[in-house]
Amino acid sequence: MIKSIQTSIIWKGRNTGATWFIPRACKVPHPEGDQYVMTCQNIGGSDVFGPVHHSVSTDSGQTWPGPHPIPGLERRDLPNGMQEGVCDIVPEYHPQTDTVLAMGHNVYYRDNVLTQAEEDRHPVYTVRTRAGAWDPCRKLEWHDAEVPAMYTSGCAQRVTLPDGRILIPLSVGMAPEKPRSVCSAICSFDGTTVRIEEMSNSLHLDVGRGLLEPCVVTFQDRYLMTIRAEDGRGYVSVSTDGLTWGDAQPWCWDDGEPLSMSTTQQRWITHSDGLFLVYTRKAEANANVMRWRAPLYIAEVNPDTMRLKRSTERIVFPLLGDGINDPDHVARMGNFHTLNVSPTESWIMVGETLPNDGWGGNTLMARITWTKPNGL
Repeated sequence: MIKSIQTSIIWKGRNTGATWFIPRACKVPHPEGDQYVMTCQNIGGSDVFGPVHHSVSTDSGQTWPGPHPIPGLERRDLPNGMQEGVCDIVPEYHPQTDTVLAMGHNVYYRDNVLTQAEEDRHPVYTVRTRAGAWDPCRKLEWHDAEVPAMYTSGCAQRVTLPDGRILIPLSVGMAPEKPRSVCSAICSFDGTTVRIEEMSNSLHLDVGRGLLEPCVVTFQDRYLMTIRAEDGRGYVSVSTDGLTWGDAQPWCWDDGEPLSMSTTQQRWITHSDGLFLVYTRKAEANANVMRWRAPLYIAEVNPDTMRLKRSTERIVFPLLGDGINDPDHVARMGNFHTLNVSPTESWIMVGETLPNDGWGGNTLMARITWTKPNGL
């Protein structure tokens, strides 16, 4: 189904020594032509992020002005000497209210270094109104009797249901020292406030930090969740209602061989009658690259077996550099985003990181063109 993959540079961070990282965009209908709203932020260390910015393209992603800061999504000083910031924001258009809901989670720093303090870690969100203004940042409140020590929804693909409610995947830690689980919440959204209405069952893996950064999509009347893990695998789970998830299974090729993945997210693309996964994995050329975070791959998923069709695998962004003998200077591409633009086009966006070269890197976009569905 993939007709072509064309890549381009959005911002040339290698020239400036900075990276506009975690670029994520959504399509927003507009009377004068569709707009594309992207969120992004600088990175200057391991999970050390600057304020969240946004850019709006009015020419189908050919140019991206700015970026410009989003009010309320900058760092703020705390009385204990730490700073609280926001990261891993994902914007998605909400057609029922004609708004953009941008959701991520909060994060803490001390002396500009990420702290692992799990106190009050929670999803946060802001809303871009019809007029293009951003509402104040809010916390996604959890009002159950047993509120977890932390719950996050960073880097998460969500599903907007036909009635306007939203299926939001969560990574949950019931205690700071325990591995995290994943679940989902069906939430109401009135264009201003997100409220949790129903919670799903939880999936667990007692290895490392557990299960992380779940992403959900709907395909052929089912809900699918792909999950980052820390046991050398990535996982997938299936639900018929978004609230009852089956056992998580490791991602495998169609012959049953598991993929080797190293604590890195995956993302979905659904297109016409096709289901695709975007991911990183271990390969011959990247064996020494940190977490095998280059190149970036795409492959078709068999929806009956939930396995990847090996023959369909394509490289979206190639490995740049020597992943065997000089892996410290290979651009890493572990945080990326996907967007369906039209029946014949999808986008994948990623910000390179080069930690050993001053953290500078380009912000990249790939346009995937598809053969027309059913030969139309």
